[in-house]
Amino acid sequence: MQIDAHQHYWNPARGDYHWMPLDNPVLARAYGPADLAPLLSAAGVDRTILVQAAASVDETEYMLGLADATPHVAGVVGWVDFEDPAQLAVLERLARHPKFKGVRPMIQDIADDGWMLRDDVQWGFEAVSRLGLTFDALGFPRHLANFHRILTRHPEMRTVIDHCMKPQIQDPGQFDHLARGMTRLAEDTGAFVKFSALVTEASPDWGVEDLRPYWRHIHRAFGPSRIMWGSDWPVVRLRCDYDVWRSAALELTADLPDADKARVFGGTAAEFYSVSG
Repeated sequence: MQIDAHQHYWNPARGDYHWMPLDNPVLARAYGPADLAPLLSAAGVDRTILVQAAASVDETEYMLGLADATPHVAGVVGWVDFEDPAQLAVLERLARHPKFKGVRPMIQDIADDGWMLRDDVQWGFEAVSRLGLTFDALGFPRHLANFHRILTRHPEMRTVIDHCMKPQIQDPGQFDHLARGMTRLAEDTGAFVKFSALVTEASPDWGVEDLRPYWRHIHRAFGPSRIMWGSDWPVVRLRCDYDVWRSAALELTADLPDADKARVFGGTAAEFYSVSG
């Protein structure tokens, strides 16, 4: 089973995608299952994980509705307000939906880099762990130390690091900082990592060799059993089409044994998100 571990559907007319530049012709349009289905078929991808793109419970409900009507959506990663402990009841309700897998606070967009360390949001991490849900860690390299503190504080929380922690590929001088931080997370926590979104952190004229050092490092640090491929579609369209990123990922992993490729392109995501055939 081939799984795309990270994709989005959205409709800007909903009005809760506050990060989205509405003058961007790639992003500021509706994307739904009918747009992605032929791309999945051409790539041989069977199932997907649909990930939140708005800081609202309403968007999570919207995605669960899409998931109910879309066989290829195997799971939904949603959002609840960690700053409101009363939303524990919301999280408990969402957790009863068979396709609800976990949550993703939009930490990369929060001005306070120490937000995740605040006492008033710890209930969220504790609830995710207690309910057996997953946590998608969305941030930048500057968040590495704080993610290390949170994940070692909550070792039972099933966590995946989104987008290889969004390395600043256009600034190669930052590689050593990223590499050290990711190695610490790999060695000191049980976190998984998404092999996704590298192209959107690279320059517009990116090539596969620009991405190879980052792939090599996560492969060495985490190993195939903790790495899952994701498209980050439609955000990936800022740099290339779905099939181009898929082909680049296949080229980067070409020297892996077949069993390891099977983990990266499906098995790891199936295990992490509890996806059955």
